[in-house]
Amino acid sequence: QVQLVESGGGLVQPGGSLRLPCAASGSTSSVTVMGWSRQAPGKQRELVAAIASAGRTDYADSVKGRFSISRDNAKNTAYLQMNSPKPEDTAVYYCVVTTMYDHWGQGTQVTVSS
Repeated sequence: QVQLVESGGGLVQPGGSLRLPCAASGSTSSVTVMGWSRQAPGKQRELVAAIASAGRTDYADSVKGRFSISRDNAKNTAYLQMNSPKPEDTAVYYCVVTTMYDHWGQGTQVTVSS
């Protein structure tokens, strides 16, 4: 089993920056992909960014050029760096890691507002 602890959410102004760490514990040796998804009110959950164990990254078109994902394998931690966020980025952000299954964190609220 894998446990996830997310942090870093909160209120950020448009054009600011925010970093979301996700720390994994438990059966982390079998973790392949680490990523972040988000769900805004009334919308479906969408994958924002993901990073494989070898470092390959994928991003939703809506965040390309603004968000970046990185990973510290020694610390079993993934980071979502949110630069120049927009009000439409407001959502609950969930960390997700993949072993044989997907494991989800509890989510952290990010609100982009002036």
